[in-house]
Amino acid sequence: MTSGAHANERHKDLEHLLYEVKKIVVGQDHFLERVLVALLAGGHLLVEGLPGLAKTLTVSTLARAMRGSFKRIQFTPDLVPADLVGTRVYSQKTGEFSTVLGPVFANLVLADEINRAPAKVQSALLEVMQERQVTIAGESHRVPSPFVVMATQNPIETEGTYALPEAQVDRFMMKVLVGYPNEDEEFVIVQRVTGAAIDIGAVTSTEQLLAMQQESRKTYVDPSLVSYAVKLVAATRDPRKAGLGDLSRFILYGASPRATIGLIEAGRALAFLRGRDYVLPADVVDIAADVLRHRVVPSYEALAEGITADKLVADIMRAVPAPEKVLESRVAASA
Repeated sequence: MTSGAHANERHKDLEHLLYEVKKIVVGQDHFLERVLVALLAGGHLLVEGLPGLAKTLTVSTLARAMRGSFKRIQFTPDLVPADLVGTRVYSQKTGEFSTVLGPVFANLVLADEINRAPAKVQSALLEVMQERQVTIAGESHRVPSPFVVMATQNPIETEGTYALPEAQVDRFMMKVLVGYPNEDEEFVIVQRVTGAAIDIGAVTSTEQLLAMQQESRKTYVDPSLVSYAVKLVAATRDPRKAGLGDLSRFILYGASPRATIGLIEAGRALAFLRGRDYVLPADVVDIAADVLRHRVVPSYEALAEGITADKLVADIMRAVPAPEKVLESRVAASA
């Protein structure tokens, strides 16, 4: 089977997966697309949205449709790291210690309201995200593969919350904002929830998803797009490079090299999701705000003037043009 045939087969698997999830989840197309991008790129998602917007439902449905394991952890101020990663338990019957693994050992982990847990717990989760393994009593245990963490934050309740440090937030490939459904979507949501239960089938296995990840990594990225990603990220650190000297006072910290890598990896996964074996400038542009918004830290002056990270990212994206003529030979060959 040729590589093109392999890619088509993998894309059909993705379409089946999406079809099954959409039997349950109404709307939220942008959010669902970003969850699939994270799965394909092997990255993690930080999600900000109000309660009741199908964040948990989307991830649990996706896990069922791909025969993967799903764990939801409700973060609270009294949580300790062992509640996440696991611990050693003494058995009086055998007189020996055994290791009990925590809920992070799943393919899809939903960390609900991550900012409600103290710094030690946040650090424990972020360490697993980075290392993809846990050390308990000197023994290492690898988390299953694929492994994606989706952490949620509630934007309206700040009492009793602990802000995520910027260096730790950088571990998330993307930060996605989830909004309210429109009236038509809400009508369908009510019909589905109050109607007969809908069964969904397991249409993809974790092995197939790993094959999709490998296929996605073969998606061609033109060097001009890498240069674009580098310039975009450099402009978040020093806006003068993009002719935006006035913006410098509004940015406390810019994005790290993880952002440049994230733009390319997420752009590549998005192109694969859209059925192509090459990345277009539009793929990187579409994903840029989600990759950059949590990595650009507004200054106190910006906050005082009501200038958000999203506004700063939008200004920088307007000032740094995406390459126009790219992949002409490759697109012609694919046509």
